[in-house]
Amino acid sequence: MHAEMETYQEQELLMMQKKRKKTKKQLETWALLLPILVIFIFFFLLPLFFLFITSFKTFDASSGIANEWTIQNYVKFLSDPFYLGIVWRTVKIALLTTIITIVISYPVAFHISKANGRIKNYLTLLVLSPLLISMVIRCYGWSILLSNNGVVNNTLMSLGWIDKPLTLLYTELSVVIGMVHVLFPYMVLSIMGSLERIDPSVIRASQNLGAGPVRTFFSIVLPLTLPGIFAGSVMVFSLSVSSFVTPAILGGPQVKVMSYLAYEQAAVLLNWPYGAAIGFLLIFIATITIIMYSKILVRSEKGVAIQ
Repeated sequence: MHAEMETYQEQELLMMQKKRKKTKKQLETWALLLPILVIFIFFFLLPLFFLFITSFKTFDASSGIANEWTIQNYVKFLSDPFYLGIVWRTVKIALLTTIITIVISYPVAFHISKANGRIKNYLTLLVLSPLLISMVIRCYGWSILLSNNGVVNNTLMSLGWIDKPLTLLYTELSVVIGMVHVLFPYMVLSIMGSLERIDPSVIRASQNLGAGPVRTFFSIVLPLTLPGIFAGSVMVFSLSVSSFVTPAILGGPQVKVMSYLAYEQAAVLLNWPYGAAIGFLLIFIATITIIMYSKILVRSEKGVAIQ
């Protein structure tokens, strides 16, 4: 009986020691995370919270922001066909940018993942090199190329394909081109990560079973890279739907998107409540679109798995 009591006490002591170690690890983890959490809360969440509160305030051009509460800022935006057209344009440009980026990035990522040694490093550096240049400089570079007297129009006219310059700048096309150039590296890196995680033995097994390169790609490679495509799509769509610099430079006032409209209301017209409402509607629309896209991707993954 005494031996059993000692064994029980030893077990209890071991359990207490494990709990203490676990608690200590948790405290150490929270201590390491605390500075990041403080920065995140005070410099991101709190400003967003106060901006959200501001979106429900009234505004008068003569007196500024009033203390009266209202939902008219949201009602005004959602009930006006002009603003709804801007919402559609914003989402359309972001979706087109995402789709085109996927189509262009996948072959590049595939070939880089198959390269070896220094060639792979050089190709990766080449893909990342645009990130070393300011986004503003890149956008102004595209504005020079796409202008009426730019390289594109001059080349087409010299070849005799057109008689007069095409209107390329300050259009949705120019904004999409600039977005694809800016966000291209993010998609390539995401797809590369998925491609490099594929076990080569799976590809060899597919080939040994008689599957050709095309069937192997669509049955094995593409399904296994869907997580990378999804991760890259989320990044590209989120950055493009909320982008301000590229639409402002390449689109101008002619191609207004929600981010440009929010800036115009807050910085130019000083209507902070209405600008804040537009900003939070943009966050809501982007979140809903990403959730819908993720559900579609999950269903497609299940369909491929069933096949």
